[in-house]
Amino acid sequence: MADPVKKQKKLPLRLQDPFLEREQQKYAHPLPSREFILSLLEEQGVPLYPDELATMLSIEADEREFFDRRLMAMSRSGEVVINRKGAICAAQKLDLIKCRVSGHRDGYGFAMPEDGGGDLFLPEREMRKVMHGDTVMVEQAGTDRRGRREGRVVEVLERAFTRLVGRIYLERGVWYAVPEDKRVGQDILIEPGATHDAEHGQVVMLEFIEYPDAHRQAIARVVEVVGNYADPGMEIEIALRKHALPHEFDEAALEQARTTPKKVRKKEIKGRVDLRDLPLVTIDGETARDFDDAVYAEQAGKGFRLVVAIADVSHYVQPGDALDQSALERGTSVYFPRRVIPMLPEALSNGICSLNPDVERLCMVCDMQINSKGVVKKYQFYPAVMRSHARLTYTKVWDWIQNGTDDPLLPQIQVLHSLFRKLLEQREKRGAIDFDTIETQMLFNEDGKIERIVPVVRNEAHRLIEECMLAANVCAADFIGKSGRKCLYRVHEGPSPEKLDNLRKFLALSGLTLGGDDKPTAKDYARLAEIIRQRPDAEMMQTMLLRSMQQAVYTPDNLGHFGLAYDAYTHFTSPIRRYPDLLVHRTIKAILRGEVYKPGKWAKLGEHCSMTERRADDASRDVESWLKTYYMRDKIGEVFTGKISAVTSFGLFVMLDDIHVEGLVHISELGKDYFHYQKELQLMVGEKSGMRYQLGDRVVIRVMRAELDTAQIDFALLQPEEEKPTPTRARRSASRKPTAPEGEGEAAAQAPRKPRQQKGEGQSTAASPAPRRRRSPRGRQGGAS
Repeated sequence: MADPVKKQKKLPLRLQDPFLEREQQKYAHPLPSREFILSLLEEQGVPLYPDELATMLSIEADEREFFDRRLMAMSRSGEVVINRKGAICAAQKLDLIKCRVSGHRDGYGFAMPEDGGGDLFLPEREMRKVMHGDTVMVEQAGTDRRGRREGRVVEVLERAFTRLVGRIYLERGVWYAVPEDKRVGQDILIEPGATHDAEHGQVVMLEFIEYPDAHRQAIARVVEVVGNYADPGMEIEIALRKHALPHEFDEAALEQARTTPKKVRKKEIKGRVDLRDLPLVTIDGETARDFDDAVYAEQAGKGFRLVVAIADVSHYVQPGDALDQSALERGTSVYFPRRVIPMLPEALSNGICSLNPDVERLCMVCDMQINSKGVVKKYQFYPAVMRSHARLTYTKVWDWIQNGTDDPLLPQIQVLHSLFRKLLEQREKRGAIDFDTIETQMLFNEDGKIERIVPVVRNEAHRLIEECMLAANVCAADFIGKSGRKCLYRVHEGPSPEKLDNLRKFLALSGLTLGGDDKPTAKDYARLAEIIRQRPDAEMMQTMLLRSMQQAVYTPDNLGHFGLAYDAYTHFTSPIRRYPDLLVHRTIKAILRGEVYKPGKWAKLGEHCSMTERRADDASRDVESWLKTYYMRDKIGEVFTGKISAVTSFGLFVMLDDIHVEGLVHISELGKDYFHYQKELQLMVGEKSGMRYQLGDRVVIRVMRAELDTAQIDFALLQPEEEKPTPTRARRSASRKPTAPEGEGEAAAQAPRKPRQQKGEGQSTAASPAPRRRRSPRGRQGGAS
């Protein structure tokens, strides 16, 4: 009898692929699998040229093009590296690490491993080869003088940018552009004759022709002239392009929007529950234009009936159509001061999908029975047709609750408020975390300039709607979970072990403890938040609690929502402005029909929706920071009081009391002393003077600079040295805080900063934005600025 092992060995090498059957199921003419190619390379122990691999694997001539494509795909994914001679190398044999590059405005950067390992420091010479966001293969090249692992870029797998927004300049006959994203610390040469008639100093969109390497700068052409830096609204135009935010609908989406019916048709009502006589109302802010949700509540025995009706966007936006593809690409609406970039065209977002008053609208309903303790006992989902009986605002509803009114809707509002109090009790009982935070709103004058920045006061009408929406979202998650179907959950995991350890060390120094041992619950956090609420250092404590928690994401894996203390939670209530909500609606509808909704790979959808959410937040913060910087330009030299909102190795961030603007007191401005940053205490201490500056301390500052190019505001500390700052209650920052790079020490931070060009410094009016500080286009090639 033949030995099966010997028989296996006699097979052609290609047929020995253990993943051959899988490849045959996927392809009519399967190639050797990636895993088999990698194992072959590792078995050979030396790099192999593509021709050698092709011969060993019996690749036919008509297969060669596809085989080469597979090798290139493996190179892009970091599984192999193609060296300078064109040989294929197994990446693991080269001890290379696949990383994403994170650039810093000062020229250096970090390589962040995809497997979650520790970052590698990239000095400026390495950053010349790459740009922020690139995917690269890096090898460790030792440690720098601060003990950080230092990396060397071996291969660029994927470039992050094909286009980039920047400002174009002409210097000594050479056109070049300076990227608006300061993490891209390289000037970009413009191809001769490719300026698109842009003028010196204008904002332009660039398309790369050549990317940088160790010896050459990047070269690009201008493909769009965005406008002049001082043009109204330019900060938004820059943010849209800097963060690659889709902001123009294609013609197919616009055409579909134009042909979407403007009214509900009779045939569309068939099979829906008729709620047109139910006095559903919308409650939103004064400036809202798209209305996702309407609510109604009534007494039901000792408990309540709560009806939450949500715009039925999924009826008008079908999977794969032009509007759906556009909505998926955007992922979310983006909100800027005075401008919104909607996820859906206005014909839908403000028209047929918006629950406007006194018109028929299609909706998806979560109809809940809630007992006298505020616990949802039963719920059902169903498609319906409704008519909003009023467009109410938070201000009006809160006034009714406090002072009453003769409006016939008052009894329903009072029932809603009674229900809210019961839901709030349940929130506290389950231990949801509730921090004191302050959001701000910019008020503009007729000329489009910021007149003042005011806090947004949240009243119980805001919280009433919030609790109703939370209840509907929880029911949606429960409904999908019990059905066994897949969808995107809104997941907020608890603190990581490292963050938890840092938090406990910090709390111990203040005589506080967090319950729950190695796995604290939201209730443990909530109890501690209540304890610190009345402390003078509450701001510092709350900030540290917030920093210990992870970021919420969208994922098909139900890992619960830590902050809200829910076992399962999803987003159901805003399909006009969030794509995950639209997916949830489709999933619920499919369950009701006994079908399965399959939009593709749920995990990838979750990653994409999480990315678009972060992208929108980053763009909004950029615009707000720029506007606040512009606002402060005519306040240079003025004195304000404020609180320390962040402590870093390079200085203190201070949030001003009345105008809610944040700026930096650089460490060199703290006084003639050596100041040391104590990260675990969020504290800066003077070595000789003993002066201490801590999160939450009150200080007096003078505004020194407001630099539009970096959206950075600089303060000088005026607090008398003999007067110790006093801590105050927390107020969460409303603008972005630059963070210190990992491993940056106080000695480096204390080095004097490079002098900055500041046109108009000390002027009493913000006449025009200052031009960006420029670098020589040739300086980068020689390695000297």
